[in-house]
Amino acid sequence: MIVEHINNTTIITQEKKTFSELIVEIGKIYENIKNNNIIINIFSLSKVKASDLDEFLSFSNKHKQAKHSFVIVSKSVIIDDVAENLEVVPTLKEAHDLIGMEEIERDLGF
Repeated sequence: MIVEHINNTTIITQEKKTFSELIVEIGKIYENIKNNNIIINIFSLSKVKASDLDEFLSFSNKHKQAKHSFVIVSKSVIIDDVAENLEVVPTLKEAHDLIGMEEIERDLGF
């Protein structure tokens, strides 16, 4: 797991561990990153199913309630099959763009 901080966004890149292991690792560092927007980059994992991403629901919901963005980057998952509460995009650029739009919406009170 690679953790990178850019401004108010933390990018967590996962290349080898399972989703369960990744969830445990995020749980260990969550207190330190809870005030940042979070991007989970699983772009390099090729066999990702929408149901695999359900493990991120609790983090995503908690994070959104705290008025921060939580975005998953995956090109291999079928976006239409993903739970409505999860934001999934195919590229890091789109993740940053989505966070920018969500920050504007929060600033405007939406």
